[in-house]
Amino acid sequence: MSNPKLDQLIDQVENYIECWKQYNHFMNLVRAKKFSQEDDNQFLEIKSVLIQELELILASIEVSSPTKEEIHSLLNEAPSLRYMSEINDGTLRSQESQWHRIYIGWHSILGQLKVRQRSEGTKSGIGSVFGKKRK
Repeated sequence: MSNPKLDQLIDQVENYIECWKQYNHFMNLVRAKKFSQEDDNQFLEIKSVLIQELELILASIEVSSPTKEEIHSLLNEAPSLRYMSEINDGTLRSQESQWHRIYIGWHSILGQLKVRQRSEGTKSGIGSVFGKKRK
């Protein structure tokens, strides 16, 4: 039987990871130096969502890595796309590396949640694919 709270948390973490992908999209715009004021506004919005959703997720589960401080640090070091476009290449690479560690960390958390979901007797991921009958 499915655990609705766990299912909801998995959906929430999957959506959170999508937000991190969008953050990376903006980093790519910075690297290419091809962004508009509208992009900068959307960047600020995605940062807001990342911080708010982090708090909601942390209220539900304990996360050891990535830490709240690591996430806040990365987001604080990127006040705007314009600012990021003016920093040196080494600093930008460092931010990209930090983003990657955070992104991988969230995938690890998602995997752990899916393991818990399976162990509670629900089908998810690849199990649900093989569990379906073909027409």
